[in-house]
Amino acid sequence: MKTAMHQNQRVVLEQIAREQFQLLYIHGKNGELYCPVCNEKVRLFLGIHEEPYFYHIKSPEQKCPEPIIKENPEPVIVERNGFRIPQGRTIIETTKNTGLFRPAKAIECSIPLKKNEGLQHLEHDSYLKDLSANGVILDKSQATAVMETEGALLVLAGAGSGKTRVLTARTAYMLDVKKIDPRTIMLVTFTSKAAGEMKTRLLSYPQMKKEQISKLVTGTFHSIFYRILMFHEGNNWSSERLLKKEWQRDKILKEAGREIDLSEKEFAYDLALQQIGFWKNSLLFPHQVKPESDWEEKTAYLYKRYEEYKTQKGLFDFDDMLIGCYQLLSSTPSLLELYQNRFQYFLIDEFQDINKVQYELIKLLSDKYKNVCAVGDDDQAIYSFRGSDPSYLLAFEKDFPNAKLVSLEQNYRSSHEIVSAANEMISKNKVRRIKRMKAQYESGTSPILFFPYDEEEEATMIVTDIQEKIVQGAKPSDFAILFRTNAGSRAVFERLASSNLPFKIDLDSESFYERRIVKSVLSFLKISLDEEDIQALSDILPILFLSQTVLKDIKAESILKDCTCLEALSHLKTKHTFQEKKVKKAVQLIRSLKFSSPLKSIESIEKDLGFLDFLKKRGTESNQQEKGSDDLKDLKVAAKSFTSNQALLSHAEHMSAMNKEIKNLSKHFPETISLSTIHRAKGLEYKNVYIIGTVDGSLPHDYALDSSRNGDFAALEEERRLFYVAMTRAKNELLISVPQHRRGKKAHPSRFLSPLIKIKKK
Repeated sequence: MKTAMHQNQRVVLEQIAREQFQLLYIHGKNGELYCPVCNEKVRLFLGIHEEPYFYHIKSPEQKCPEPIIKENPEPVIVERNGFRIPQGRTIIETTKNTGLFRPAKAIECSIPLKKNEGLQHLEHDSYLKDLSANGVILDKSQATAVMETEGALLVLAGAGSGKTRVLTARTAYMLDVKKIDPRTIMLVTFTSKAAGEMKTRLLSYPQMKKEQISKLVTGTFHSIFYRILMFHEGNNWSSERLLKKEWQRDKILKEAGREIDLSEKEFAYDLALQQIGFWKNSLLFPHQVKPESDWEEKTAYLYKRYEEYKTQKGLFDFDDMLIGCYQLLSSTPSLLELYQNRFQYFLIDEFQDINKVQYELIKLLSDKYKNVCAVGDDDQAIYSFRGSDPSYLLAFEKDFPNAKLVSLEQNYRSSHEIVSAANEMISKNKVRRIKRMKAQYESGTSPILFFPYDEEEEATMIVTDIQEKIVQGAKPSDFAILFRTNAGSRAVFERLASSNLPFKIDLDSESFYERRIVKSVLSFLKISLDEEDIQALSDILPILFLSQTVLKDIKAESILKDCTCLEALSHLKTKHTFQEKKVKKAVQLIRSLKFSSPLKSIESIEKDLGFLDFLKKRGTESNQQEKGSDDLKDLKVAAKSFTSNQALLSHAEHMSAMNKEIKNLSKHFPETISLSTIHRAKGLEYKNVYIIGTVDGSLPHDYALDSSRNGDFAALEEERRLFYVAMTRAKNELLISVPQHRRGKKAHPSRFLSPLIKIKKK
């Protein structure tokens, strides 16, 4: 059904503006749409696989005949104040659709599935035969990686290729067949959970005993090398001296920041901590840092003071565990020799994510025997922001000249349709080890590109699609919705929060409305509605270029003049007359906000109250991943759905509360939809995956596009790898969203999609 009634006006889908579909969907959800034939309530269906249509809420299968619409209907005449005038149309009705609904497109695979070796029984080796009997069946490449125990070995383990199986089977083979002393084996993983899982899996292997496995040196880089430090210099590295919490490190930086008048509300201290971690993991000490911007110069100063403070107080952080052990071994040849003799075999997981200090430690310890088995995939190297460097994997043979190479190219996770699309996309990267993954099965379902109008409609379409599939028998845990940055998840979080679908989010994922920039803008709206809101007033002071110290003067002025805190702000005396005039004008503008719509209010805060000037002064180069102006654009998109500032503020408060509630609830419910950044989803798999916001500026991110324009393509290649990781999380169904508009402007499909669209044309 393509026709409905709204406020006694006929709404015809082919005749309304494309951007109004989401508004129509909301009207239907609020019970404001009716069938023009039977007068029953209807809703707008906004899904992925079908074009939009109206359906009856009580009986979705009911099909009323489409009403006949006259070409030039007579206007409805109403009488007002004694005059007979034609009634106007509603805002959602237009004479011509300004943009057509784009149907979803399948990414057709032009390469047929070839029968390949896959998993097979390798009877020629008795141990592998025993493994097969216990359900651990290896393909030819996996078997080679398991049995090649002497010398350096690089195992290129593509997505879904069973690298955990290879690592555990190899360890078991070394213990049972080669009779290698478990105390001489170091098995390094990137998470404690992965180390625990490997030990558990080893116990299920034939002939493996708990006593043997417990003697293996397993764990993360930090846990293993911290144990070495504690053994030799326990007094200096006591856990009581560890700065465990981010707020502890943050506090030290802020104290140093006061020395150079850095504002706690303006300077991005969280990003400064991240940058300091990057320098430390790259073995760049304060005196070696060469700042490339004003922000980096300030951060370098904080780094210097941070290290001085820790030395003075005898404290250390997590990064110091690796640096301290590296310095201890480098400066004590006898100790280094002791550990070189002790550890004769190294198995390192996720080798593409290794950073400089980790690599140097492995080089030091393995220098005598050089039995290093590095397992990784350069196509999944996505952590450069924390110092990880895939070049160590790409140039492995330089430091280990006699290294053997085994490539695991069988994908046991994803369908042939998904693997083929992922292969085609990642093949455009120039700096990589050439490989082409091969799937084991066809699902008969091609990856889908779908084209919502914007972020709001994108969220609606995805939630509708999930609801349909759950009705058909799917479980919530079958689904994951992946995004480039947490900021991009606002709309889909809100749509899921208003549905009855259970979902989970990352524990450190903050609410969109708690983000610093968003919170500041909302504070302007709060103070306009409640002039006594002292917290809101405090939040807007940095935007007015006032320090927090003036709060005392404002409170005193409020008592003396018996006026509101906002009124007292207009009486504030500063050292500069021009600033006093500016503040007085700002107070008038803030008061006028309560008469505007949320969108108009935010635009006024941007331009009239100088918020954009504040953002420029703050320096967004310090935050390439999540620019403040982007948060502002996202907030404007959200504001379009509300008619009053109070409604937007109530919604923001509700969503912030929901964010906390979802984190608590998801711990107790395993059957949930996963809402995650792509970075956090690495290593996981789901039956059905939705990738949202695949447009230039989102994936790839703006900062990578900026770098490529300046001739540096490394960031762009990492973004392509990030997309590859997202695609290869899907087992059966992959749905890629390409919104036509993003942050209020026309968007362009991600350049990474070009080879996928070409597949369709073949």
